[in-house]
Amino acid sequence: MLNADPNKLRFFYGTAPQPCPYVPGRQESKAVTELNTLDAAHLHNVLSRAGFRRSHSIAYRPACPRCNACVPARVRVQEFQMTKSMRRTMRRNIDLTHYETQAFATEEQYELFRSYEQARHSEGEMAQMDFNDYRSMVEDTPVDTVTIEFRDPSGTLAAAALTDRLSDGLSGVYKIFSPQRENLSPGTFVILWHIERARALGLSYFYLGYWIAESPKMAYKARFMPLEILTETGWEKLTTL
Repeated sequence: MLNADPNKLRFFYGTAPQPCPYVPGRQESKAVTELNTLDAAHLHNVLSRAGFRRSHSIAYRPACPRCNACVPARVRVQEFQMTKSMRRTMRRNIDLTHYETQAFATEEQYELFRSYEQARHSEGEMAQMDFNDYRSMVEDTPVDTVTIEFRDPSGTLAAAALTDRLSDGLSGVYKIFSPQRENLSPGTFVILWHIERARALGLSYFYLGYWIAESPKMAYKARFMPLEILTETGWEKLTTL
């Protein structure tokens, strides 16, 4: 007889293949598991170090046959140094003030989300989300999650981020920004802000999600050196592109 507590067993499930949103012509599958357990925070930390990401109350990781393009990546924040271009980006966005709260969705955020999705990912599924879908994405979390709003001097919401707090770092779940500020590189600014925030908190990493060298939408993450990627033998510093 199996002598195990069923409440402590961890089950992983595979999703059905579907078209990959990042590399044309390939199929995407994921390994997923529920985080809604008594040890959700601990489990989330462990799975994050194993290359999983969170969406709502599940953790997932790509499990695509014959493809390993999605590579978990995290920034070594204590060693990170901004390039000249990054310092210019910080100066261009110096007018923004940040406000941090526990994960909470607002109509104002949703309107910014809609503008962002229509401008950047109009063909994607997320562009069809209504407010209830958006609120679920933000608030359906069993772990320590915050929303961070960035406002300009007039009080207008210019950018926002959904961020998980881990024991060894911060994990960027999702970020949005006003298309009207695109020439100011607000997406880069939000990442840089998180790196500096993690450094100030004495944390080791900012988890960027998946670096995909073959995808123009995801290859940019290699700019944030020193970057670690998860390989078959563990986390290793990325040295060549």
